[in-house]
Amino acid sequence: MRGVIVSLALCAVPALAQDPFAAAKQLAGNAATKQVEAQVNKKLLAEAHKNQCSFKTDSDQLAPGCDKKLKNLTSVLIDAKKRLDGAGLSNYKFEVSGHTDSSGAAAHNKELSGKRAAVIVKELVARGVPDREIIAVGMGSERPLVTPDDTAAKKAKNRRYEIQVRL
Repeated sequence: MRGVIVSLALCAVPALAQDPFAAAKQLAGNAATKQVEAQVNKKLLAEAHKNQCSFKTDSDQLAPGCDKKLKNLTSVLIDAKKRLDGAGLSNYKFEVSGHTDSSGAAAHNKELSGKRAAVIVKELVARGVPDREIIAVGMGSERPLVTPDDTAAKKAKNRRYEIQVRL
């Protein structure tokens, strides 16, 4: 009986030991994934900054003149999707985060930024981005680009949306 237990234990040891080549392959895969994610996010953030749509004051209603910008963003997301799929990545989400300036109550700003992000998501889905691959998140004034935002120009920079991929 004792010999059987020792034999079983010895058989289990190789199963527990990790293959060094598999570990190296996994590390290389993780590094490549992080590199693709960083490159895609850099492009998405730049394009979102270039293609900002305005909203009516204290509203989630888009101001006129956003159609071309939304078409550009859709093209960028479709290209990013192709790049991610081509790299063998799956189970990713594009995250549209809405941001506000520091004016007003924090709770109201968080809600408003979420509604604005949801409008952008709805528009991108209507133009061909799969709805299962994109989400909206309201950030309110939690992550300003400019502090303090004590001028109209600085406030305008903080009122934005950003798009990133989350793996």
